[in-house]
Amino acid sequence: MSTDDELGGFALPAFNAEHALAQMKRALRDAKLAERGPGFELRGKRVAELVVNGAAIEARVARRLALTPEWDRRTLKNASEQRQWLDELKRRLSRWESGED
Repeated sequence: MSTDDELGGFALPAFNAEHALAQMKRALRDAKLAERGPGFELRGKRVAELVVNGAAIEARVARRLALTPEWDRRTLKNASEQRQWLDELKRRLSRWESGED
């Protein structure tokens, strides 16, 4: 059974990396992060970076809030991966804001 069959003959729209990047930037600004070039900062510390690479977005998120962060990298190729990445970033922001890390 193909994906089209599972969706009643309707295919999901193709992932548009440029449009998704604009959505993600808006979500990060809404989360009170400051945009600096391809990255976003919290209290002057870089916590995320987003770059379009072909039909995907190369995304990095800091493991801990630090001046020189270690990064978790992920390639986002569809809307589901985009939502999961944003959810994970929001969990980390919540943890950092509460002073846990």
